[in-house]
Amino acid sequence: MSRSWRLPRGPSPLVRSGSGALADLGAIARERGHRRALITSDPGIAAAGITGRARESLESAGVLVEVFSDFAENPTESDVARAAEAAGVLRADSLVGVGGGSSLDVAKGAGFLLAGGGRMEDYRGYDKCPHPLPPLIGVPTTAGTGSEAQSYALISRDRDHQKLACGAPSAMFRDVILDPALLPSAPAEVVAATGFDSIAHAVETAVTSGRTDESVALSHRAFALLSRAFPLVTAGFTGATAWEEMQLGAFLAGAAIERSMLGAAHACANPLTRRFDVAHGRALAITLPRVVRWNASSARDAYRDLLGAAGIPPGDDPADTLASRLDAWVAMAALPQDLAGESLHVRDLPALAEEASAEWTGRFNPRPFDAAGALAVYRSAVA
Repeated sequence: MSRSWRLPRGPSPLVRSGSGALADLGAIARERGHRRALITSDPGIAAAGITGRARESLESAGVLVEVFSDFAENPTESDVARAAEAAGVLRADSLVGVGGGSSLDVAKGAGFLLAGGGRMEDYRGYDKCPHPLPPLIGVPTTAGTGSEAQSYALISRDRDHQKLACGAPSAMFRDVILDPALLPSAPAEVVAATGFDSIAHAVETAVTSGRTDESVALSHRAFALLSRAFPLVTAGFTGATAWEEMQLGAFLAGAAIERSMLGAAHACANPLTRRFDVAHGRALAITLPRVVRWNASSARDAYRDLLGAAGIPPGDDPADTLASRLDAWVAMAALPQDLAGESLHVRDLPALAEEASAEWTGRFNPRPFDAAGALAVYRSAVA
């Protein structure tokens, strides 16, 4: 049995949550008056049978459906343009993202182009679309990016794979389905990488210079949930409660990003993905514990509060305690602990550091962040 709710303050989708909630998709579309829907969903989700179930639910409610799956793990401007073209041919009146962050972001990106035309780069920043996006429904199948709780799409620029953060009030999903029964279908390495991404969101949003009382409450609640559930799901535990906590934790951490921002760990992770194809969650496994230690002088009290929210004794040095706990989770989940296994060399580090210093999330880090700081983080990760 699913239940409906939304966050009490600030922007939030209407959420339907509970095991089996995917079956409510058609009813949601019917209630909203949707008649033609484009589903954006990657081939792996289709192979798991989830895309087909979403399509069946919509079609049973009388909605004409097409599926678009021709996009990369880190979707590009060209991917989004093809999705918008497919939606235009269908004359879609709604977009449904089914899958991980890439599927959700392609739905949002196509919405921008349908509403305002042009290219994704035209919408970099916030509220640059002249018209509201078509209604969006999000069905996350990983506990990871938190895109389902945010009003931004992250799309890679074609020419250099720079991430374009494109936001608008109507880029927030109108409806979100949180069905924890969808999560165990993901491969173990995806569960580990996306789960650690969620942890990074909770940790970074708790200490940014832009944090508020509301965002900190969301960060703390997310971290408490994720710190319990992540070790269980990465160990192969199949209990429903752990998956529910992972999914809710990911959503709340995503909502915290909307109200706070991210920091230097994401700023250092993004060039690793862009230049060396290190999957985002794996890159964060390398950067986050090191950034927490690097931030100690500026965020010690905030880290103490975060640990306290999860019932973890902070010790004499809360930053080191937190970083050590993160290191343990990285090792438990078989994520990379340093850069030794990646195809880069020490000579690459200064250029990476310059790129990291230009990432916009670094501006919100609690300790002032520049190329020298990024270089220190990277050098500490070279075995």
